[in-house]
Amino acid sequence: MSILKPSRLALTVAGALAFGALAACQTPEQTVSSAQIETVAMTANQRQDAAAERRLREWAKQGLPVAERELGMLYRGRPAQRAETIRLFESAARAGDAEAAFQLGELYRAEVAGATADPAAAAPWYKLAALQHHARAALMLGLLYKNGSGVRQDDEQAAKWLDLASDQGNAHAMFLLSYAYNEGRGVVRDPAKGRKLLEEAAEHEYPPAIQELAMVVQQGDSHSAKDELRAGHLMKEATEHRHNNWNRF
Repeated sequence: MSILKPSRLALTVAGALAFGALAACQTPEQTVSSAQIETVAMTANQRQDAAAERRLREWAKQGLPVAERELGMLYRGRPAQRAETIRLFESAARAGDAEAAFQLGELYRAEVAGATADPAAAAPWYKLAALQHHARAALMLGLLYKNGSGVRQDDEQAAKWLDLASDQGNAHAMFLLSYAYNEGRGVVRDPAKGRKLLEEAAEHEYPPAIQELAMVVQQGDSHSAKDELRAGHLMKEATEHRHNNWNRF
């Protein structure tokens, strides 16, 4: 008795059906990566590409947090779509997207045409992002507490969030925290730690820190003698970075 072998066409059709069934079972998150979404978002933003924006909207409607965040970023510069921008950021943030939570905090904090600043509304979103180790969110939350903006002024809370941002490598937070340790504001006074933080912020090329370190080095302190040569080099470096790297911070 002969055994009939399946034809090449039958195998091809069966394979296609199996692939189709597998694709049908996949969720939107499995079929598109965050990198793909961000690439399309970049195209929509930089090239004003209508097709890319439509694709981004489709992904956002599927509830993909990265797509919601990126579409919110695209809408952020359109005052007429502020309400939709907030909705998109909030949806993505509640789904665990730290950058969306940070961007929502930024949206509330800044005063723009047609909307007043609301730092009290910004604070919880900064906190949500900061708890997910978002350095800039922790920095901004620290600044709110430091200045009593939208929250009760609290030096200990300010130092706490600045410390978290500093641990994540944020040079601005290191710089502010160095002052806190020098003055004992919200932390136990520790000038040696303050100097270390200042040096670290300068190593991260933060212009105000480099300039402050230059003045400390020029005058000398309990940790080092005067060093006018190094001070001169630092001042030159601060000027260069202020022109070239300010937007980084």
